Amino acid sequence: MATDVHELPNRLIDPFGRQVTYVRMSVTDRCDFRCVYCMSERMTFIPRAQLLTLEEMATLGQAFTELGVRKLRITGGEPLVRRNVLSLFQQLGPLPGLEELTLTTNGSQLERLAGPLRDAGVRRINISLDSLDPRRFRRITRIGDLNKVLRGIEAALTAGFDRIKLNTVAIRDRGDEEVLGLLDFVLARGMDITFIEQMPTGTDADAPSPQSFLPSDEILELLRTRYAVVATDETTGGPARYYRIPGQASRVGFISPRSHSFCEGCNRVRVTTEGQLLLCLGQDHAVDLKQVLRAYPGDLNRLKQTIVQAMKIKPKGHDFNQARQGVAFRHMSSTGG
Repeated sequence: MATDVHELPNRLIDPFGRQVTYVRMSVTDRCDFRCVYCMSERMTFIPRAQLLTLEEMATLGQAFTELGVRKLRITGGEPLVRRNVLSLFQQLGPLPGLEELTLTTNGSQLERLAGPLRDAGVRRINISLDSLDPRRFRRITRIGDLNKVLRGIEAALTAGFDRIKLNTVAIRDRGDEEVLGLLDFVLARGMDITFIEQMPTGTDADAPSPQSFLPSDEILELLRTRYAVVATDETTGGPARYYRIPGQASRVGFISPRSHSFCEGCNRVRVTTEGQLLLCLGQDHAVDLKQVLRAYPGDLNRLKQTIVQAMKIKPKGHDFNQARQGVAFRHMSSTGG
């Protein structure tokens, strides 16, 4: 028997008193790139029948917002390669209580979709870009076309999003000039940039080597050789620490899950392409929401109750460390980052 709606809370609180207000939803594990830190070169993708439908994802978005979630981020894989994915944005955008609908993309599809996404209610987008050198970009993505991404960035700028941010994975063998070149690129366009420490996820064979790990503090020190980078207390509801450069519109962020743990203030959970609610990216705690969606179609109350109960197993922090690689042997492409 479904729980009466009046018995359900309107907030999601975990055992440590943290309120969950941010959900990342992966709409596909497929991608038109094969980035070395995210996927194997020869991937075996999840059968389509096992993925949540776009309608099921829209239902999840409604359930989460009715439980106090204010920010939804759509991720992948590459979310924009999912057929008819624009319809999901159109369903999520008008949800009562939703303050921010955002997207993380590799930029390859933005040339055609930037305008429609803006019209659907997306105000901020993150674009993953690790290099402005075509040959290095190709090595990192294995099959990606840098020029296509750059045209997508220009289309996004033209579409008029409130903020556009580059996400750049920190890799030790990247040259100093390349890091500084990425910062110059965003400064010239009024965009933001966030440098992200590599996370030890994936299979044992595919997880990044400990030698490639580059901590955020080293990148910050490098940036300060050219610019006066000043810390701020700004936040976008996620784990990034932000800095400013006087006289510039751009923000410089760092996501540092290994060198500067952000677990104490964690306000987010993730939903995988198969409908697993991950309570922590760096732990194995999960609840199967697809089973509820399909066993009790249309029972929003039961779905919300399952989500509320899941908060009880949200751990205090992650388990990223040099000794343990490949948390749950999950590729980043299926968890949505």
